This record gives sequence, structure tokens and C-alpha cells, in this order.
Amino acid sequence: MELEEKYVDGLKDLDGFSHAIILYYFHRSQREDIVGRPFLEQNEHGIFAIRSPHRPNHIGFSIIKIKKIKANRLYFTEVDMLDQTPVLDIKPYVRYFDSRDNVKCGWLDKHFRDGKVPDKAIYKGEVPDGR
Repeated sequence: MELEEKYVDGLKDLDGFSHAIILYYFHRSQREDIVGRPFLEQNEHGIFAIRSPHRPNHIGFSIIKIKKIKANRLYFTEVDMLDQTPVLDIKPYVRYFDSRDNVKCGWLDKHFRDGKVPDKAIYKGEVPDGR
């Protein structure tokens, strides 16, 4: 990600963090939904219970892994946004504030039972029978 020169000083000391939170604008979304179908299943859920880009505010959120910072460029991985997506803000991920214990993940918990990652077919939009 390339920042405008006027924001470069804002990157000072971010290289001491392994992760950051990126807030961004889903600029390619042309609609607003109140319910939607997530990629893990066929059931519809409320828009605030899924991570669809077709939200009323079109704001996205990702926790990224910082690889390096060089001048006005922030290099990172572990993100679920498209290239050229407008970034609204960058915040350091601070485990003392941002990590929680005893977390429930609603309808998603059934897809990750016993620490299992869902079948890759689901990520391609195919939902196996019985799900």
C-alpha cells in the first residue's frame, strides 16, 4: 500500500508492530443489503453478522501482518481486500486491547468445530450436502 507523502510521518514506529488493523472503503460495491449469504453456507444472515462488502456504510476491516515499511509504502499479507481499495485508517494491532477471551462466533462456530477449517469446496461457493 502506498501512502501520500503527507502521511508518511504517521508510519513512524509502526514497524515495531507485527500486525495492524486496516479500515477501508468497499469502493466496488454498488448496493446495500440488510441480509446476505456468506461464502461458508447457503443460509442468509443479517448484514451485521457477516462480512459482506454490500453494507450500508461500505466499510471493511482487516487485521494484516506487516512485512515491512519502506518510505511511503506499507507491505503486508493476510488481508481480504482488493488492490487499489481506498484505505480509511491504519491502527496498530495491540494484543492487550484487541484480543478477547471466551469469544463466541455465532453461526460461524459450527463451521470451525474442534478447530477444523471448513472444506475448501465451500470457499469456491460450493456447499456440501448437510451444511
